[in-house]
Formats: sequence, C-alpha cells, structure tokens
Amino acid sequence: MSTALVTGATGLVGSHIVHRLLADGWSVRALVRNPAGAGRALPPGVELRAGDVLDAASFGDAARGAHAVFHTAASIIVPGGWEAYRVTNIEGTRNAIAAASGAGARLLHLSSVAVYGASTRYEAAKRGGRTDEDTPLVPLPERAFYARSKRDSEALVLDAHARGEVWATAVRPDVIYGPRDRQFVPRMAKLLRLRLPVPLLRGGRSTFAVVHAANVADGAILAATTDAAGGRAYNLANDHDVTVRRFFELAGEGLGLRPFFVPVPLSLARGGLRAAKAASRALTGGRFNLLSNSAIDFIAEDNPFSSDRAKRELGWSPAVRPETGVPEAFRWWAMQEKQKGAT
Repeated sequence: MSTALVTGATGLVGSHIVHRLLADGWSVRALVRNPAGAGRALPPGVELRAGDVLDAASFGDAARGAHAVFHTAASIIVPGGWEAYRVTNIEGTRNAIAAASGAGARLLHLSSVAVYGASTRYEAAKRGGRTDEDTPLVPLPERAFYARSKRDSEALVLDAHARGEVWATAVRPDVIYGPRDRQFVPRMAKLLRLRLPVPLLRGGRSTFAVVHAANVADGAILAATTDAAGGRAYNLANDHDVTVRRFFELAGEGLGLRPFFVPVPLSLARGGLRAAKAASRALTGGRFNLLSNSAIDFIAEDNPFSSDRAKRELGWSPAVRPETGVPEAFRWWAMQEKQKGAT
C-alpha cells in the first residue's frame, strides 16, 4: 500500500485529494496544526500528524516513509501584504521540497493559473488560441502578491526537480468550486440568497473559468503517479464548459431559488458602472473588483486556458460535470449555514 502525506488536508482541494486517495486504497496522513479540529473535518482512516508547513522538523517527520507528498496548503486571501504570502506560500513550499526529498517521496505542488498574470492569460485568445503551459510568463505587477507567490513557489519546485533534489510536478487550476469551498461558493451563494442582481456581460454566454475540486484532485493524483509528469506543470482549468449564466442557474438549483439576472453592457462595465461595482463586492467579497479589467474579463470572456496537456499526458478525464457539481456545491453550503443557525 502506498502512503501519501497531504498538507492543507482540510482545505478545498486537499480534502478532495484525501477522499480520492482513500478511495483508491492509499494510506493517508495529514499534516495539521490542530489535530482535534482536523479530526472532526477529515474522514475516518486519516492519520493525523501535528505540525506546520513552516516547521521544517515536523514537516520532515510527517513525510518520513511517505511515497508522495501532496502540498496544497497556501495563503489565498490574507492581510499583511507581500510578506504574508511569501512566508506561507514560498517558505512553506521550500519546506515541502525538503520534506519530500528527505523521505525520497514524490512531490505534487498545487500551483495556480495565477502564474500567467491577470491580463496575459487572454492574449492567446486574441489570436484564436488558448493559454497553455508553453505561454511565456511575463513580469507580474508588484502588488500581485498571490500570483507572485504562486509563480515563485512553483519555480522552486520545478527547479528542485531539475537539479535532481526531488521528483516533483505541479498542477495549475483556475477558480475552484465544490463542497468545502470557503471562498468562491460562499461569495456566490450570499449574492444569490440576498437577491442581489447577478450582472451578465455579453448575455452571460461566456464560458466560466472554473473547475470542480474533485476533478482537480483527480488530476493532481494522476500527475503525482505519472512518471512522465516529473518536472512538468499542468493546467487543470477546463473540466467541462459552463457559461456564466448557466453556472448561476445551477447554483440557484442548489439553493432552491431563481437568480436575478441584470444585463450589463460591456462598455458601461468598463466605464465604471457603480451598480456593477457594488455587485462585484457582494459577488467576490472584495477579491475581484468587477470594474477592473481582469474581473470584467473573468465574467465577460471565455475561459482562456487549455488543459490539453493534462488530458494527453496524464489521461485526465474529469468525471464531475457542472450539472451535478454546481448544485451539489451550493447545497453543501446551504446545509452548513443551516447547521450554524441550529447551534
């Protein structure tokens, strides 16, 4: 039986990796700061190892004897500027490399399409193509803290593989949704529950740049267990096409309500429509500003990414479709809210 260590095991992708590994017959360990709390969140059969990704000693101890380390722990939205992202995302990854190397284990690093930057990802589409792993990585803005930290941490991993320090690979999802999502789904659900308008640019016909967490977990495990994936990065950003409008309709199914759509001309959105800005804050909790070019592109433009390399080299064949995955994710959120209200 193979043994895996998962960081970020109670998070969105990490928890789906744990469930998939257990279903596949792996022995699973989780590096957790609070074993009591994590024990309530994780399924039976997971071995809890107390520690922290910033504590190299505890990380190394937890990895000893593992065949693979799935490093999904990261800071996504945190106060404190660059240093807050750098410490967790870069230094934590540095410790993941050391832990996997010391254990003789393979390392799967959860990266992000953020490495491409907010605007460059759409350049290929203007030429009739898609942003893939061969797309050059241009300099990022100084204040793009998350994107910079993910690019730098991914580079650490792939450089360590190139030097022969560790066998490593990386996967790059776009916006992830699914049960146990604490970011995207809650923002969307609150928007819908409050009956706030869902702005539709270009009629909501663009394909959303989203991917289900279970499909990301499948791709991550395939990457970690495929010899040819060593030293490679893979986009996991196109599981099944779903338009912006259809996504919200399916979300409404999960919540038992009908979304309130408001068509917004693209020219007005780019010009600074105040109503769109207010809806953006409710929609994303401040993560995206709907009136910024990148956020407008997220809603108005088709998913710019290609995941063909993962499908071709890893055999990635995403099983969870939006028709089932989106309502399930929003039903899960509604159930959590109901349980909170009952306590």
